[in-house]
Amino acid sequence: MKEKNEQKENPLKVNRRHFFSQLSVGLGSLALGSLLIPDLFKNEGKISADMPLGIPHFAPKAKRVIYLFQAGAPSQLETFDYKPTLRKRMGEDLPESIRNGQRLTGMTANQAKFPLMPPAVNFKQYGQSGTWISDFFPHIAKIADEITVVRSMHTEAINHDPAITFFQTGSQISGRPSMGSWLSYGLGSENKNLPSFVVLTSRGKGNSQGLYSKLWSSGFLDSKHQGVLLRSGKDPVLYLNDPDGISRSEKRDLLNEVSELNKLHHVETGDDEIESRIAQYEMAYRMQMSVPDVMDISKEPESIVKLYGEDCQVPGTYAANALQARRLAENGVRFIQLYHQGWDQHGNLPNEMAGQAKDVDQASAALVMDLKQRGMLEDTLVIWGGEFGRGNYCQGKFDPANYGRDHHPRAFSIWMAGGGIKPGLNYGQTDEFGYNVVENPVHINDFHATLMHALGLDHEQLTYKYQGRRFRLTDVAGNVVKDLLS
Repeated sequence: MKEKNEQKENPLKVNRRHFFSQLSVGLGSLALGSLLIPDLFKNEGKISADMPLGIPHFAPKAKRVIYLFQAGAPSQLETFDYKPTLRKRMGEDLPESIRNGQRLTGMTANQAKFPLMPPAVNFKQYGQSGTWISDFFPHIAKIADEITVVRSMHTEAINHDPAITFFQTGSQISGRPSMGSWLSYGLGSENKNLPSFVVLTSRGKGNSQGLYSKLWSSGFLDSKHQGVLLRSGKDPVLYLNDPDGISRSEKRDLLNEVSELNKLHHVETGDDEIESRIAQYEMAYRMQMSVPDVMDISKEPESIVKLYGEDCQVPGTYAANALQARRLAENGVRFIQLYHQGWDQHGNLPNEMAGQAKDVDQASAALVMDLKQRGMLEDTLVIWGGEFGRGNYCQGKFDPANYGRDHHPRAFSIWMAGGGIKPGLNYGQTDEFGYNVVENPVHINDFHATLMHALGLDHEQLTYKYQGRRFRLTDVAGNVVKDLLS
């Protein structure tokens, strides 16, 4: 009778015998942990590489990341890499000594000639940094001294899918965890009511490459680290709302019952994915209240609407997503990924890119200014850029008024701001044709290593054992570019 009463009072229905049997396992685990990591329970202010996840390896400069990914690859020659030589030598064939047998895509490999094509937009220098920025981006020009432009990025991937996958996961092959998942795994969440990794998408007016959920997948990491896609419109997260007729208290009771069953099943099987599912059910329950509040911009003052532009009031636009990114960041989301599609200009580049730039220019600059005025820029790392660059020659028929550019992995530009990155820096250089990196090259693996360093993580120490080997975001490469760090 006594045992029955204990079971009735205990929601997990665990009796005394079961409790002590499981307690012995817990004590044994603690003892083993103290043997494997002698300083685990000492409070000496030291952080070891073997310390539990959720603790940085060293003092971080950034607490969170907002990644403004321009899917389709904007041309560096019409954005931030000014090359007057192209105007002087317009129409001349790209010297073989510069091309040096580089692999091309099937869209231009059979061209008889590769006539040099200057940008159909002017450049000016801005700020004390003297950063060259094209007239496509008048608003970003205003924050020239807040951003660092890296003009020496390079990659191996020459087609969109492997190139985007490489940027997001550190591998051209699908199946690896995304960088947002790695950061969630390494640092945990700052807000128990919101996911640590959120994704927002928008579509521009140009040719759009597909976006796939593998880009924000947790891969072989625990599924709780996967990115959560927030949609525009009435239901930001699919299947989050309850059916009609189900009250919140009824939902709570249901979750409690399911959780009890799952915990008992976990005790029997030891399957950690069961605990992940429990955590995801609980997160979904809390998100029912937190997500609608974060996504509601109706309380934003008119000054903020003016800063981001009128489009920020239109759900699903880049401007709306940029404003949402700030709101998510101030509510403790660790990694916010924006994808803006439409940068694949193989033809009609002057017109299409002008439209794309107009989509993102004001809101991108507004985000940096908004974070700064709130005192958040110093610990929020903002990144802007695509998956590779664009060639310096005309794709197809030579027409200075209506030309296109093919994919170019050898050299391209991105910019970063805040979060421990030096402001007003122009880093790296390409040759006079904008074709090859000639100074301070930055590979994708280096970019990842530097990003993680800003967040207090040693990229060589944050690993996960899978299929018999230890993986990391940077795989077996990558060096921190210390010149970029403040």
